[in-house]
Amino acid sequence: MMYNLKTAFSIAALLSVACLTADAQNQQFSWQHLPQATRPVFKKDTFNILKYGAKADGITLNTKSINNAITACSAKGGGVVLIPQGTWLTGPIVLKSNVNLHISRAALLQFTDDKNQYQLVEGNFEGHVAVRNQSPVSATDAVNIGITGEGLIDGHGSVWRAIGKDRLTELEWKNLTASGGVLSENGKTWYPSQSYAIGLKTPDVGILSKGKTIKDYESMKDFFRPNLVVLTNCKKVLLQDVTFQNSPAWCLHTLLCEDLTLKSVHVRNPWNAQNGDGIDVESCKNVLIEGSTFDAGDDGICIKSGRDEEGRRRGKPTENVVVKNDVVYRAHGGFVIGSEMSGGARNIFVSDCSFIGTDVGLRFKTTRGRGGVVEKIYIKNINMTNIVTDAILFDMYYQGKSPGEDEGGKEEVLLPVTEATPQFRDFYVNNIVCLGAERALEVRGLPEMSIKGIHLENMVLKTNKGVDITEGEGISLKNVYLDCKDTSPLINLNNSKQVTLDNITYAKADLLFKVSGKRATQIKVSNTAVDKAANKIEFKAGADNNSLIMVK
Repeated sequence: MMYNLKTAFSIAALLSVACLTADAQNQQFSWQHLPQATRPVFKKDTFNILKYGAKADGITLNTKSINNAITACSAKGGGVVLIPQGTWLTGPIVLKSNVNLHISRAALLQFTDDKNQYQLVEGNFEGHVAVRNQSPVSATDAVNIGITGEGLIDGHGSVWRAIGKDRLTELEWKNLTASGGVLSENGKTWYPSQSYAIGLKTPDVGILSKGKTIKDYESMKDFFRPNLVVLTNCKKVLLQDVTFQNSPAWCLHTLLCEDLTLKSVHVRNPWNAQNGDGIDVESCKNVLIEGSTFDAGDDGICIKSGRDEEGRRRGKPTENVVVKNDVVYRAHGGFVIGSEMSGGARNIFVSDCSFIGTDVGLRFKTTRGRGGVVEKIYIKNINMTNIVTDAILFDMYYQGKSPGEDEGGKEEVLLPVTEATPQFRDFYVNNIVCLGAERALEVRGLPEMSIKGIHLENMVLKTNKGVDITEGEGISLKNVYLDCKDTSPLINLNNSKQVTLDNITYAKADLLFKVSGKRATQIKVSNTAVDKAANKIEFKAGADNNSLIMVK
């Protein structure tokens, strides 16, 4: 079968108008009843920072002027704090209720590289209460707030982040090391300062231990890189049209917020920015992320809800989220859930997005110890090109390797199921086109907790490798076309059960199915031209020869 881009898009067009089957009626129902985020409403009164003594010379530190304007605006019932045309150097800004911080099109809000302007505070990072430097932009317990306008907010992140020599050109490395900072012992990593290096070598650095205060961490202050924007426990939040760039760590972090709207926003971080996530929505409710563009040094659009016991104790899932009409360029993942998802995630709707050159397209990650339930995830109409690794990845061994990966031969001890056992279930993924990836689909569940109820339908996947499912249960693939280079096997099923493969078409297959593991059972193949494959099926590592049946 000849296969090219024209063929791919022809197939994609057919898929886009395909009727959903009875199995996906639940998905269709859900798309008709999307959750809504209530947008804030602001008074029209305008507070120009020029009237509070601000100067757009790129030299004057305008921290006090901008914060005074925000305080005055909020005290008078709210309105717009205007950042007009110009370059505005500033330290940390704190938003307050009923304030819309408006960045004019020709304005650059440039945060200072003077780290002394950022005080050490108690914050949150990667799901833990932790010591941080104060974020350039923050708000806590605020209601009815916004950051709007077509201007730029720059976090001056390059002075905060460490970076490896292998992530720079020879000239970039030479200029960086000449600028100051210190090198690692092997000379392969640049640290911004000795203070950073001290923090890096300190066990459990940043976690606020009993009996310690913020003052105890001053010797390693530079290590605690701030997120560019942190909004905590805020309600009715609007981020619209602004470009956020060059963050010291995560770019946008919303924690315990409700009614969050992100519309037509641009996030720009260097590809090699350490922890340079685009947006992390953590334990939030009623969220819309629409028409936005992300170019990130880590995950692009990421859903979180706390980490391990601390996250479970908080018990706040991220729920009722709509992500649509977004583009993610280089990032570790296009749309991501986890790995800090201990409070759970549910009722997430993702549609009409493009992922261009991300490491993974759709990425769902967790590990033992996290706990939490990720469920009721609905995804449709996703375009991917030039994905570095997996187009779609469900992984319960985040940053680890399953003992069963090696030929499915090594049995792993089943651990007891506890509150620390994570769960993935009830995903509905429809109408996906991926032109270029290392692998089409990988599922890695735990032997004590398989990944359950993954329904994938109407897909065109042009990749180097095919499908790999380990410890999956209730997995269905329907109307899936695979064009892969490595086709031995095309579809690998390891210790998985109740797997349904319906109308699987493919360009070629040296070995169509490989089934391995003693727990492999109830695998059903239908409406699939198995005779087209050079070899149909191979059973390995204790798999029963009757674990897979073929139905015409």
